[in-house]
Amino acid sequence: MERDELASWLRLTLTPGIGNQTARKLLAAFGLPEAIFSQPPSALRQVVTPAQADALLGELPELPAQLDMTWQWLQDPEGSTPRTVIALGDAAYPAGLLQIEDPPLLLYAMGRLDLPFEPERSLAIVGSRNPTPQGALNARQFAQTLSQAGLTIVSGLALGVDGAAHEGALAGAAASHLATIAVVGTGLDRVYPKRHHQLAHDIAQRGLIVSEYPLGTPPLAANFPRRNRLIAGLSCSTLVVEAALQSGSLITARLAAEQGKDVFAIPGSIHATQSHGCHALIRQGAKLVESAQDVLEDLPGMAIADRVPTPAPAGMETEDSLLQALGFDPVSLDALQARTGLATAPLQARLMTLELDGQVARLPGGLFQRIATT
Repeated sequence: MERDELASWLRLTLTPGIGNQTARKLLAAFGLPEAIFSQPPSALRQVVTPAQADALLGELPELPAQLDMTWQWLQDPEGSTPRTVIALGDAAYPAGLLQIEDPPLLLYAMGRLDLPFEPERSLAIVGSRNPTPQGALNARQFAQTLSQAGLTIVSGLALGVDGAAHEGALAGAAASHLATIAVVGTGLDRVYPKRHHQLAHDIAQRGLIVSEYPLGTPPLAANFPRRNRLIAGLSCSTLVVEAALQSGSLITARLAAEQGKDVFAIPGSIHATQSHGCHALIRQGAKLVESAQDVLEDLPGMAIADRVPTPAPAGMETEDSLLQALGFDPVSLDALQARTGLATAPLQARLMTLELDGQVARLPGGLFQRIATT
């Protein structure tokens, strides 16, 4: 995209009172943004309101600075990460986003632009920002196994399940494979949350980071639910690992279902708030999955050779009596004492050993939970 063309697109996206829907009406009527801004007021008012026409033809004081910032970002003086801006209608614009209700006018992208993106081999993995230890492990291991099978994992770079899914995807993908796509709710010149700075760097080296928001956009609360439509649109199916009933992950699942795409959900403990959203999805028709193999068997276009056998849960053959007493729900020390008959000191010692072995997690409120591998 040339600088003058970029300036026209930025002007269209930044004009007050002109949202995506109105901008698409203007593009349909007049063609490229340059043509829109060359129209007389009378022509514009046949498509938009008088106030919108005046805004389109008025001055936009922030445009020069935004254009300079974006153009410099695209040049990437260090040359470490390829960057691009893709406009609605470009050949490179993701076809899946054309099917969503409100496709963005511009899509900012950075990372492995040289690797092909195959929408039919992409899967969204989403879930709670505060998952249980088991939920985070499930997200990481499902993503790694599915990435090994050739899928690109799409998520939102948020804390919790999103971050674990990106990490698993990076661990499982071959060098020639687009490992993961992070759809973010800020401008691409900043990373949110900050603790994912290294993860974002790793994704840019082996995957893609995309956003519809102009450079400089801070982490505004309203932007994150909106970006979920892009996560659903870039994926052929969606897997929800853990989610509360009011989770934004359920928005992604709903959008995917509305687009006619499969929704998968991992069940959990009836006592865990983070599982209630998944259980609601299953009641509404989402496919219950217990392993990555369950997902692969339901994905269209996945050849048998692509499917990776999933190992049996660790510890099932040789689990000791304390693991049996723990079950898989969070449990208190008092309840474990009642189940096992052990005194406090030896019980705490055995729990510590299992925790160091990665078989048990310590939860807030003095609870313990057994961890199973998928």
